[in-house]
Amino acid sequence: MAPLQDMSPLAPHDIVRLEPGRVVLLDQRRLPDEAAELECRSAAEVAEAIRGMAIRGAPAIGIAAAYGIALAAERGDDPAEADRLLREARPTAVNLAWALDRMRENPSAQHARAIHAEEVDRCRRMAEHALELFAPGSRVLTHCNTGGLATGGVGTALGAIEAAWSHSLVAHVWVDETRPRLQGARLTAWELEQARIPFSVIADGAAGALMAAGEVDAVVVGADRIAANGDVANKIGTYSLAVLARRHSIRFSVVAPTSTIDVDAATGVAIPIEQRPPDEVTARFPARNPAFDVTPAELVGAIVTEHGVHRFPYSASLLLPMGARA
Repeated sequence: MAPLQDMSPLAPHDIVRLEPGRVVLLDQRRLPDEAAELECRSAAEVAEAIRGMAIRGAPAIGIAAAYGIALAAERGDDPAEADRLLREARPTAVNLAWALDRMRENPSAQHARAIHAEEVDRCRRMAEHALELFAPGSRVLTHCNTGGLATGGVGTALGAIEAAWSHSLVAHVWVDETRPRLQGARLTAWELEQARIPFSVIADGAAGALMAAGEVDAVVVGADRIAANGDVANKIGTYSLAVLARRHSIRFSVVAPTSTIDVDAATGVAIPIEQRPPDEVTARFPARNPAFDVTPAELVGAIVTEHGVHRFPYSASLLLPMGARA
C-alpha cells in the first residue's frame, strides 16, 4: 500500500485505475486518517475490496468491477468465474451488474477505461443540471458519501453540492455521520474539507431537530439503485430523511446516473437489500444490519440524472431518455 502525496483535489485515477497486472484503488477504509492505495492483482482481490468496502459507492464499484474483468482477461483467467465473483460482491447497487454486463461484450482494458470516462462525464452533467435545485444561501443536508470517492468522478449528490457552492448557492452542508460505518463522518467530511466548503457533521438522529428548527433548506442524496417507478434504494437512513423532509416541507432530491436505474425493477420491492455483518453495529449484542432502505417515489421531489431533472411521476421521464436500455 503506497501513500498518496497529494489528494486535493481528487482526480478519477486517484480513486481507481487499471495498470498492467493490477487494479489500484484508494483504500477508503483508512480515510480520513491515512490516504493509501490498495493493489488488487486478480478479479478475486477486486471482489474482496468491493465486499470489504475498500472501495464503495454504486458508480465506483461498477468501475472497479469493469477493471477487474479487464484484469482477468489480461491474466487469462476464467471470465465466467471472474464475473461471478465480482457480481456477488455486493447485491444492491445495480451499477455493479450493469458494468459487468457491458464488459461481457468486450473485456478489454480500453473498454473498462471507457466505462470509467463515461461515469466521469455523467457526474459533470448531473452537477450542471442539479444547480436548479438550490436557492442562494442554501443549508443542505446530505447522507452517506456521494463524492468522487463514491463515483470515480466528481460525485453525484456531493458533486452537485460542490457545483452549487461554486455558484454561491450553498452556504453550509450538514453531514449525517451515517452509521454504522460512518461514511458521512469519515468520507464526506474529508471531501468537503478538501474542497474547503463549510460543513458540520451531525448525528443521524439530529436531522429531524435541525429541520424543525428551520436550519435545513434542502436534502440531497445519492442512490444505489432506482426502480423504474422512481423508488430509490440508498444508504440506510435515507427513507427516514425523506419522511422528515416531507413533514417539514423541505425539498428532498436524489442525484444519480442512469447506470443506477434498474429498468427491470418495476418498484422498490424488487430491489435486493444487502445485509451487512452484525458486528459492524455491535460486537456484544445481537444486531440486524441492513445496508440500505427504499424511499418511495412519491417522497422524492426530483431525481437528477445526466439527462436532466426528472419530476414525479417518474415512470416515463426517467426511462425515455435512456433509449434502447428502456
